[in-house]
Amino acid sequence: MKKIINEPANVVPDTLEGLALSDPTLVYSKGFEVISRKERREKVGLVSGGGSGHEPAHAGYVGKGMLDAAVAGNVFASPGPEGILEGINMANNGKGVLLVIKNYSGDIMNFDMAKELAEMDGIEVESVIVKDDVAVPDSTYSTGRRGIAGTIFVHKLAGAKAEMGGSLAEVKDVALKTIENIRSIGMSMSSCILPAVGKPGFTIEDNEMEVGMGIHGEPGVERTAIRPSKELAEILVSKILEDYDYIGSEVALMVNGLGGTALMELYILNKDVHELLESKNVKVYKTLVGNYMTSMEMAGCSITLLKLDDELKELLDFPCETPALKL
Repeated sequence: MKKIINEPANVVPDTLEGLALSDPTLVYSKGFEVISRKERREKVGLVSGGGSGHEPAHAGYVGKGMLDAAVAGNVFASPGPEGILEGINMANNGKGVLLVIKNYSGDIMNFDMAKELAEMDGIEVESVIVKDDVAVPDSTYSTGRRGIAGTIFVHKLAGAKAEMGGSLAEVKDVALKTIENIRSIGMSMSSCILPAVGKPGFTIEDNEMEVGMGIHGEPGVERTAIRPSKELAEILVSKILEDYDYIGSEVALMVNGLGGTALMELYILNKDVHELLESKNVKVYKTLVGNYMTSMEMAGCSITLLKLDDELKELLDFPCETPALKL
């Protein structure tokens, strides 16, 4: 294992302390593993979080126009209720707090527990669950679809509504509307190494890729030979369009790297996705290309589409300034 770390057990606090030292607008609550905004003003608070190893998610999106606090669990593990409650307290400015939760059973359970504790303290708390991954069937009998990179759009648009002075109900409505209109799918070409484990969790051969793999290495829908970028774009976009009708719409597009893929390759894929969407009468209004929700050093990517209307376009264009995203 070759990583720039100290003790594997300390990678999360070391990461968060390093982030806070890089940006004077952030505060690190050590022991709770929370990053929050130093500036406090009367507005709806927005809190998200989850397992570490997905940097810059989620702490990288704390700042003006996005999150007020982010809570980090251990690598690929949900944060505990105590840390989430601290995040709620740090984000609470008297107008209520919205929790943005990715659709994993541990996250849902611990965020719900923290929500109940905060409500006992008199804080008004609402929550939404992001489940944008079309590789996993939605189900009323199981957790169903995973929350992946589309979560960043929820942070952005709900954060904008909160920054503009929206009420808790209005901010939640924007989050739900965004969730309804986002779809994502990913693919992987390699495994990643968890610091505490020291070896890859699974193997993908040099000539293989896995379509639909999750950000924690969860199984995908198909393992196949490596394809050229144009064919990969066709595979990923087709699966999204089979699930949701974007034809004739304006969309925001995110081409997200999983941590180990060169930006050159993401730009090539972006070109091919743009050409494919244009041929299918889908107009791209805004494009984000880069590492927004990673999986340690995994090689691979994900594609996210967000269907836009006038309200969502205005919120997408609203300025934000965070360590990981400035618009």
